[in-house]
Amino acid sequence: MKENELTGIFNDHPVLGNLSEAIESRTGRINLSGLSGSLRSVAIARIFHDTTMIHVAVIPEKEDAAYLYNDLVSLTGGDSVFFFPSTFKRSVQYEQTEPANIVLRTEVLNHLTSGKRKGIIVTYPESVMEKVISRRNLKKNTMNISKGDRVSLEFLEEMLHEYNFERVDFVYEPGQYAVRGSIADIFSYSADLPFRIDFFGEEVESIRTFNTDDQLSIEVKKQVSIIPNIQDISIEEVTDSFTDFLPPSSLIWFEDASYIKEKMNNIFSQILARDEAGLTSGKKELIMTGSRFLEECSKFRTVEFGRTGYFNPSEQFAFRSEPQPVFNKNFGLLAEKLIANNIEGYETYIISESQSQIDRLHDIFAEINPDLKFTPRLLNLHGGFTDHDLKVSVYTDHQIFDRYHKFSIRGYFTRKESISIKELTGLNPGDYVVHIDHGIGRFGGLEKIQVNGRIQEAIKLVYKDNDILYVGIHSLHRISKYKGKDESEPRIYKLGSGAWQKLKQATKKRVKDIAKDLILLYAERMSVPGYSFSPDSYLQRELEASFLYEDTPDQLSATIAVKEDMEAEHPMDRLVCGDVGFGKTEVAVRAAFKSASDSKQTAILVPTTILALQHYKTFTARLKGFPCKIDYVSRHRKPADQKRILKELEEGKIDIIIGTHKLAGKDVKFRDLGLLVIDEEQRFGVSVKEKIKKLRSNVDTLTLTATPIPRTLQFSLMGARDLSIINTPPPNRMPIITEIHGFNEDIIKEGIEYEVSRNGQVFFIHNRVENIKEMQAKISRICPNVRTAVVHGK
Repeated sequence: MKENELTGIFNDHPVLGNLSEAIESRTGRINLSGLSGSLRSVAIARIFHDTTMIHVAVIPEKEDAAYLYNDLVSLTGGDSVFFFPSTFKRSVQYEQTEPANIVLRTEVLNHLTSGKRKGIIVTYPESVMEKVISRRNLKKNTMNISKGDRVSLEFLEEMLHEYNFERVDFVYEPGQYAVRGSIADIFSYSADLPFRIDFFGEEVESIRTFNTDDQLSIEVKKQVSIIPNIQDISIEEVTDSFTDFLPPSSLIWFEDASYIKEKMNNIFSQILARDEAGLTSGKKELIMTGSRFLEECSKFRTVEFGRTGYFNPSEQFAFRSEPQPVFNKNFGLLAEKLIANNIEGYETYIISESQSQIDRLHDIFAEINPDLKFTPRLLNLHGGFTDHDLKVSVYTDHQIFDRYHKFSIRGYFTRKESISIKELTGLNPGDYVVHIDHGIGRFGGLEKIQVNGRIQEAIKLVYKDNDILYVGIHSLHRISKYKGKDESEPRIYKLGSGAWQKLKQATKKRVKDIAKDLILLYAERMSVPGYSFSPDSYLQRELEASFLYEDTPDQLSATIAVKEDMEAEHPMDRLVCGDVGFGKTEVAVRAAFKSASDSKQTAILVPTTILALQHYKTFTARLKGFPCKIDYVSRHRKPADQKRILKELEEGKIDIIIGTHKLAGKDVKFRDLGLLVIDEEQRFGVSVKEKIKKLRSNVDTLTLTATPIPRTLQFSLMGARDLSIINTPPPNRMPIITEIHGFNEDIIKEGIEYEVSRNGQVFFIHNRVENIKEMQAKISRICPNVRTAVVHGK
C-alpha cells in the first residue's frame, strides 16, 4: 500500500498507535468508540498499512459499504481493496443476478485462494449471507494458464465448453471466448478485462489483457486464471460460508454487528416464508442466518465500532472526534471556523477529488479573507471530521458546497458509446457501414479468409456491382455504422472509381466556403454594440462550486464560452445543444446569475406552463441563499399575481423571470433586460418568434435545445450563431436499466418497495384510463404501506 499525505499525518496518533499494537499482539475482541465521518476509513487504512493480513469490513448498508470502499481506494491506492457485493440486483428471492457483481465476487474468492495474505474486503449483510462455492470446487473449476505452458487450442476449447463459455466472433462480456487462427480471446469471470492468448504450435507464447472497444493490448501477463460463472454451479456445490475462504489470521471489522445479525435473520425469515408458501424454491439453501454468520466470524479476531456491539470486548479504545460542521454553503461561517481552528492550534485540510474545486475555494477565500489558512488535498473522502487527539480538521468540499457525493464501484468492463465490437456483432447483413477510405458499403457478415497461410476472420463489405472488400480486425477503427439523416438509402459507389474521394474533396471545399462566410458574418456581428458583463465575482464562483454534480468537460466548455460571450462587447447569440439531463439548464442558471450580478434582468422563455413551473423550482433551489429574486408567469397564475409580477418586473424588483410566450406580449416591460434564454425554440410558433426577434435586438441571447430545428442548426453551423454541444452525460448520473418481464406481482412489489425504501418515487404507467382505478387498487393491495395517486389526461 502506498502511504499518502493524509494517512501519514496519523502515524503519531496516540489511539491508533495503541490499537495497532493491540492488533499485532493478537488481541481477540476490540471495541472502538468516537469514530466520526471518514476517520473510520483512515483508521482501517492506517492499520492495514501496519499489518500483513486480510481485513474484512462488514457494513450494515450497501451504500455505506460503497462509500467506505471508495475512501479506502483513495487512501491506499486501491490495488488490494476489493468490494464483495451480493450476486443479485436487489434481493436473493427474485433471481435477478447482476453479471458485474458476479465478476467482483469471483475476483475476491480468487484473491483469497491465491494465497495472498494482504488485502481489504468491504461487504454488507445481503452479500455475506449468500453461501459460496467451496474452495475445493472453485479449484476444480479454475484453469490456470501460464506463459510457456504446453496446451493445445483444441483442449482449451473443450475446457471452455465444459465451463459453459459461449463461442462468439468477438468477446465483449464475461463468459465468452473467440478463436482466430492461433489466437484465443477469453473473457473470464475472474477479471475486468478479457485475455488474449497467443499460441506457437502447442505452446503458450504470450498472454495479454486487451480493450474490447479497440482490440488494443493493455498489459502483458505471466499467468491468468480462467473461472466460469460460479452462480451456474449446482446448489449441492454451494455449501460454504464466505468466511471459509479467510485465512485464520484475518481481522473482521464490524459496524453495528447486532443490527447486521438482526437484518440477516429478517431476510432469511422472509425467504423461508416464501419457500414454504411455494412462491420460491430452494432459495433458503443458498443463504444463511445472521446468527450462523456471526458464529462463523467468532473464530476470527474482530474490531467493532458503531452504536451496537455484539462480542464482549477484551480491550476498548476511545477516539475523540466529531463530524464536519454543517456550513450550508455559508462561506463566512466557514471562514470563521478556519480562523478559530488556527487560533486553537488545529491544522485544517480541505479534501476534494477535483483541482477545479480547490481553485474555486482559493478564489472565494481570496475575496473573503486572503489570510485564511488551510491545506488542500486531492483525495476522495465521504465524510469530514475533526480529530481532537491530533488537532486536525479534515473537511470535504462536497459537504462544504452541499453537493451530492456519489460512490463509484469499479465495474468489470467499460461501456462506451462508440463503434465497438458489441455494436459490430449487432449489425445484420445488409446494414450500411462507412469505410473512411472507400465510402459507404453494405455489411456482408463475418467470413474466414486465408492471410499469409493462416485462417483469419474478417468483416465483409459489399460495394456497387458486388465488389467485395475484406476488413481485418486490426482495421476496425476505419469503419463505423452508417447513420443517415432520414430513412432514405445512401448512395453506394464502385470500389476504385474515385467517386468517394471526389465527394470528400468537394465536402472539404464546401467547409472552406462555409468558413469564409462565417468570418464575414462574425465580422458583421462584432460591429453591433452590446452590454459587456463584468468578470466573475466570488458569488459566481461559489454558485458554480455548489453544483450537485461534477461538471462534464462539455458542460465546462459551454459555461466558459457563454460567459466569454457575455463579457464581450457585442451581443451574444449562442445555441447550446445537448440531450435531456446533460446539464443545459445548469449553464442557463450560471448565465442568469451572472446577469443578475450586474443588476441586469433575465427572461427565460419556455414553451409550456409545466416547464415554466419546473424551471422556477430548479432556479429557486439552485439560487437559494443568493441575492436574487425569481418569479414566473403563465396562464395558471391568478390575474392579481400576474399584475403584481409585471409591475415588479417593470420596477426592476425581479431579477429572473420565467414564462411562456406571454413574456413576448406587449404588456410585459423590463426595467433593464440583459439576457434572454430560450428553451426548446423549435416548439414556438412563427408569430411568437417574430416577437422574440424584437425583444432581443441588442440583448444577449442563449438558446437551449435537445433537438434543434434544421434552420436553427444551419444558422449555428454557418456562424450566424455560436454553437456549444454537450455530448457527455454527468459522471454521477445513474445508468438507465430496462428489464422486460411478464406481469408479475412479486417483481412489481419488490421493485416498488425497494425504490420507496430509499426515499424514491415510482411512476406506474397504465395503458387504459377506463380501468386505471382498478390498477391503483391492485397496487395498493400488493404494497399496502405505499401511498398511491392517479393522474390522467381526461
